[in-house]
Amino acid sequence: MPERKLSFCMVTTFYPPYHFGGDAMYVYRLSNELARRGHRVTVAHCVDAYKILRRGEPRGHFPHHPNVTVLRLRSPWGPLSPLVTYLAGRPGLKAQALGSLFRRERFDVVHFHNISLIGGPGVLQHGDGVKLYTMHEHWLVCPMHVLWKYNRELCVERDCLRCSLTFRRPPQLWRYTDLLGKELRHVQLFLSPSRFTAEEHRRWGFAHPIRVLPYFLPLAEALPTAPRPGHEPPSRPYFLFVGRLEKIKGLQTLIEQFRTYDAADLVVAGDGSYGADLRRQAAGLSHVRFLGRVHPTALHALYAGAIATLVPSVCYEVFGIVTLESFANRTPVIVRDLGALPEAVEESGGGYTYRTEGELLAAMEALRQDPALRRELGERGYRGYLRRWSEEPHLEQYFAAIEQASERRATRRATGRILLPMSP
Repeated sequence: MPERKLSFCMVTTFYPPYHFGGDAMYVYRLSNELARRGHRVTVAHCVDAYKILRRGEPRGHFPHHPNVTVLRLRSPWGPLSPLVTYLAGRPGLKAQALGSLFRRERFDVVHFHNISLIGGPGVLQHGDGVKLYTMHEHWLVCPMHVLWKYNRELCVERDCLRCSLTFRRPPQLWRYTDLLGKELRHVQLFLSPSRFTAEEHRRWGFAHPIRVLPYFLPLAEALPTAPRPGHEPPSRPYFLFVGRLEKIKGLQTLIEQFRTYDAADLVVAGDGSYGADLRRQAAGLSHVRFLGRVHPTALHALYAGAIATLVPSVCYEVFGIVTLESFANRTPVIVRDLGALPEAVEESGGGYTYRTEGELLAAMEALRQDPALRRELGERGYRGYLRRWSEEPHLEQYFAAIEQASERRATRRATGRILLPMSP
């Protein structure tokens, strides 16, 4: 860890409580862990983008360390601001606020995250510090972020215009110019949450330097808590699904499995735009239970009491934070062998991967019928979590990435050349 205290700026579209998923939670966790170590962190995010996608005020309490300053950007033009950015690939109506922020303070490190609606590629030119970019999604190579083609299948060949229209989104004309390539040169190092995501970007022609840096879960969030009254885990044996209820998360495939499997319940924690369809699909299956959004203290108990956590995503996940949450509660996982999901299982030995429904059923039955095996895999996952995915190993690698990026910036300035990509 560096002895000198640094100033950081995190630039992201979504940030708690104005958020929808794991990328924003990563920024929140990283910002506060840096702040606890004496660094100063400013977070700039776009409230207007959140309000385009969800009406009303967000829920949840997210306390901050005093060293964290949150700049919530709002435009008088409301939803028009992120729409301009989406279409133009530039900060647009947020340009004045972002420009003022970077004129007011010089940051040692500027870390870009999901920039799609806060500034697009044009925001990457802001700031004078070392610049990092975390690939929370596949947005750099996919207008729809997730390489999920026509909203029905994995993308293996480009058809971006037709795909965008299938998602009922206007095409981003800036993607047919040299804007992205020109602005990416401002970033010294790109951080990928998984080996798979780094390789997938390269497969689609991304030629900038990438370093693999998986997500983390702070130890404080892994501490067991007593369940809140009325939120005790089910008394019957159960498997657990945690996540947004979207088609790409694959819960519909589990419901079909549980249509003929009733040796244990399927408990679903989460909600989303596909929730009504999933509940209709599960109609009549009394052992498939939807809990909706679950408070974090109740979620701990659900993880701890489950036979295993099931992660059936049918898209290319960039990591799988649910796996870490399960490991932190000493619960094994069963994940689809797709995208980045298998990596945490392979590196820890904390569960099973599957490709077919038969393999899924075999893994479920192995853990249900053998509690000792379930405990052993849960312990493996927990040890892997402590060793690889808690805050200390993560921050050690994070500062190594900053050092690597700093050296690349110094070399670029000394030679006037843009360096070729390096291995992670």
